[in-house]
Amino acid sequence: MKFKKTILCNFIVFLTVTASGQDISVTADYPGTVRVGQQFTIAWKVNSGGGDFAAPSFEDFYRLMGPQTSYSSSTQIINGKITRETSYSYVYYLQAVKEGRFVIPPATFTIKNKSYSSDSLYIEVIGSGTPQQNVTGAPKQDEKGQVQASNDEIFVSLLLNRREVFQGEHIVATVKIYTRVDISGINEIKFPSFNGFLKADLNTPPLTSLHRENVNGVIYGTGVVQEFLLYPQISGDITIDPVQISVLIRQKSGQNDPFFGDFFSTYTTVPKAVISPAVKIKVKPLPGIKPDDFSGVVGKVDIKASLNTDTVNVNDAINLKIVLSGNGNLKLANAPEINFPPDIEIYDPRISDELKNGLNGTTGQKSFDYLLIPRHHGDFTIPSITYTFFNNTSGKYEKLTTEPFRFHARKGSDQNLGITVFGGVSKEDVKYLGRDIRFIKPNPGNLKKNENILILKRSFYSLYAFAFIAFLLVLFARREHVKRNSDLIAVRNRRASKVAGKRLKEASRCLKSGMNDKFYEEILKAIWGYLSDKLNIPVADLTRNNSVNSLKEKGVGEEKINSLITILDKCEFARFAPASSDTESAKIFNDASKFIKSIENSVN
Repeated sequence: MKFKKTILCNFIVFLTVTASGQDISVTADYPGTVRVGQQFTIAWKVNSGGGDFAAPSFEDFYRLMGPQTSYSSSTQIINGKITRETSYSYVYYLQAVKEGRFVIPPATFTIKNKSYSSDSLYIEVIGSGTPQQNVTGAPKQDEKGQVQASNDEIFVSLLLNRREVFQGEHIVATVKIYTRVDISGINEIKFPSFNGFLKADLNTPPLTSLHRENVNGVIYGTGVVQEFLLYPQISGDITIDPVQISVLIRQKSGQNDPFFGDFFSTYTTVPKAVISPAVKIKVKPLPGIKPDDFSGVVGKVDIKASLNTDTVNVNDAINLKIVLSGNGNLKLANAPEINFPPDIEIYDPRISDELKNGLNGTTGQKSFDYLLIPRHHGDFTIPSITYTFFNNTSGKYEKLTTEPFRFHARKGSDQNLGITVFGGVSKEDVKYLGRDIRFIKPNPGNLKKNENILILKRSFYSLYAFAFIAFLLVLFARREHVKRNSDLIAVRNRRASKVAGKRLKEASRCLKSGMNDKFYEEILKAIWGYLSDKLNIPVADLTRNNSVNSLKEKGVGEEKINSLITILDKCEFARFAPASSDTESAKIFNDASKFIKSIENSVN
């Protein structure tokens, strides 16, 4: 019996030590907005007992009752570890007596000569009269983007953090619902197409509860449905279409019982469609004259470059890595233009990114990895790399510059071939013979007259004439080749189909590997890259509108243009709502291939 009492005492002491060793916190639960004359409660919770709780003064409110205290406790034993959680609640009942914004000082909890405080409480008290309704029907927004009150009991609004931006500067769009009635859920949401914008979904928590908010004297329950990050691709006044939401409203069916009130009342859900007003945005073009090396990035970025080594063997690879980091439309950032030495073989860069979309725009970094192969030995210099972007904060173009890079390519170590690579041409090593004068043979031998002289034959002149004509043909073909390749626009036009084919091949590989996000990204790269090369429009300036107009000018039919728009819509939708089947992905791949082939046959 004594042994059992000892174990019980030790267990109680252990629980006490565990409880006293935890971090003590004081939190408050209260409404942010109330009306004059409304009664409400403030509840402070402390996760420890044995101390003294001191409530603040309620000088701006009338104290009706309190504190009412309650206690709860729970103990868990997981893998031999005992944890105990306690909670003490202190509830006060107050009444608002006057309008205004009030701050209630923190409450304090004192234990073992240490004090712990809660946060200050911020409560807004609005008038008790009937609010003035300044609009009818759909709600409006003021110049600052704030919602004005509506006489509707429920409405939805598309809020923008700014209405005037530069082309390529990010905008945060928030779809928010306001209601004064009980809603049991959202049935269907139809977002606008956001034509003229590059759109990315922001991570938005699911709407599980509403928060009280004062909208021009009217208290609504509000909640954020979805947030987007928008990058305008064209300048001018752009109108965003309305958001359409079908909500389920909870309504009481039947009359109240005269004895039990609405205790036994039944409720039904009724669908109701709400539509937000259209929103206009002013997109300013980038000021001044764009530099020739403008990258298309709008924001604030930094550049870093590095070589993986400063010494390499001839015909071995060396890696040049360029990293762009910062904030802006980095998803559209192009690779920098670099003037490599002519004796270095260069491959297309491998592009990777670690980008994250947030309320401050797209942040992170984008990398370009170049594979370089020197073809002869010696010292090489890669000139400084420049990168120009538009700083939307200062409203100016800014140029970033890196330091030049130098590396040495040494001769190969293979001695069996007896050759040295220099200037891309193989030459024999000089061999020392040991003597520079040989003895002359004293016997001249038998000399005979040769009757068969080539220059006296008629076939010699025929062969000479044929070789001369062949030389002229080769010279003419070479000049035509140089002339054709000197026109970069024509070269890009001719190679457009080949480059698009490579990207489609990569998309096919991603489709077979189950990488759906990468598949749709490669399809979009193939389409936009092909249109950029074929229509001679830089990727940074390429939009749906100018690409469709250019195709129409070149005589492309409406059917092919509609096919292009359908492909783009499906890819963009699938990227942000990845629920499409393999059959649908294969159909998108086939449609993209057919579109490129049809344009290749009809547009020169």
